[in-house]
Amino acid sequence: NLRGPRYVCLAPEGGFLVSEECGGVKLFNSNHRLVGCLGTRYGHQFGSPAGVCADVEGNIIVADEQHRTVHLFPKSGSPICLVSKGLQKPAGVACSNSGLLLVADTRDNCVK
Repeated sequence: NLRGPRYVCLAPEGGFLVSEECGGVKLFNSNHRLVGCLGTRYGHQFGSPAGVCADVEGNIIVADEQHRTVHLFPKSGSPICLVSKGLQKPAGVACSNSGLLLVADTRDNCVK
């Protein structure tokens, strides 16, 4: 069911998430069965999703290389753009237990 898998992370409620080259982020349950696509679920159009992670509150965070943004997808509600400026090519993302967001920018060769 995957087309060009790129990044993977554990999902907040079990299972895992996979970003794809074709512009999607797929959600799988703990039995490794596809349960949906993040873009479809939230009505969000990705350019080129890259890094994915989940925070301690169960929200999903996705870096979009093409749009040069980082979005938060809450358990309920609409997506929130966390970063829309200062990124050249956001690839990896990670969240600390204290709420710090780290973004690897491959074009700037740094972590922001």
